Amino acid sequence: MKYRATFVAVAAMSVVFLLMAGDSPGPKLTRLANGEVLIEQATAPGSYQRIEAATDLQSWTPLVTLLSTGTLSHIDSAAPYFSQRFYRVQTLASAPVLTGDHLVTAAGDVIIHPVNHASFVMSWNGKTIYNDPVGSSTLYASFPRADLILVSHSHSDHYSNTTLAAVLGAGGRIIAPQAVYTAMTSALRSATTIMLTGQPNPANNTPPQSVIGLTVEALPAYNSYHPLGTGNGYVLTIGGKRIYMSGDTGDIPEMRALTNIDIAFVCMNVPFTMTIAQAASVVRDFRPRVVFPYHYHNQDGTYADLASFKQMVGTDLGIEVRLRAWY
Repeated sequence: MKYRATFVAVAAMSVVFLLMAGDSPGPKLTRLANGEVLIEQATAPGSYQRIEAATDLQSWTPLVTLLSTGTLSHIDSAAPYFSQRFYRVQTLASAPVLTGDHLVTAAGDVIIHPVNHASFVMSWNGKTIYNDPVGSSTLYASFPRADLILVSHSHSDHYSNTTLAAVLGAGGRIIAPQAVYTAMTSALRSATTIMLTGQPNPANNTPPQSVIGLTVEALPAYNSYHPLGTGNGYVLTIGGKRIYMSGDTGDIPEMRALTNIDIAFVCMNVPFTMTIAQAASVVRDFRPRVVFPYHYHNQDGTYADLASFKQMVGTDLGIEVRLRAWY
């Protein structure tokens, strides 16, 4: 891959620019009051840019791939956990499958692209994974069709037969709870594996499933608005990394008991799931390495206070909170 790269080091008390492989000025770095770093750089409009980070100028980790509008702008929310951080910005020679956050795994990068509310798309190793796709098919027109779709439950902000039919690829698979399967068309049922959780006899719960080279585990997701056994949360294991999607749930012991989660998508809206205080408490208990607040549109039309959620989670446990545009 051809690119021009600018290397920038951010130390605990200073900013040092190291210009290499080009004569354009380095990006502007601003250390924010909470220790995070704002990265800004003028780039060609319509170009695809990848920001990477390292602590030693040798072991680089992709952070995010973005489509530039003329000024690249990104906040590194992991920066407070490093005494020194180097950055480089790459101009990609061709358009990536997806833009979004990177999760580096032993089996290749997962790229995560929020769509809306609880809907998002991930790409990995030439495969495309959809979570709770709903809404107009135009929202997904720029993405490859799905090799795997995860549906958490049957509420209309998580499940739509029309959208599923529009985004499912040839040979693609769907994983869903029984209530969703029951409401599906016959064509969608033929592509669907039912996963059950929260059964009275734990032996009746569905064991982890292997599909498209990854493992899917279904977990309970429930509260007074979502009866136990009707909806699922999911944990995907990809190349040794674990990604948790909460689905619609309250503050439940099964979520607090989670371990070794690398990325968590955690719902917070009132009255249907959790308050921000409940969500922050749960996150501090199971300690994912990174948490994305999602599903945060409240019934009264407001949005959950994500800044307060982030403050409640804090930095003392090393949990990185990533705020992205879901609405």
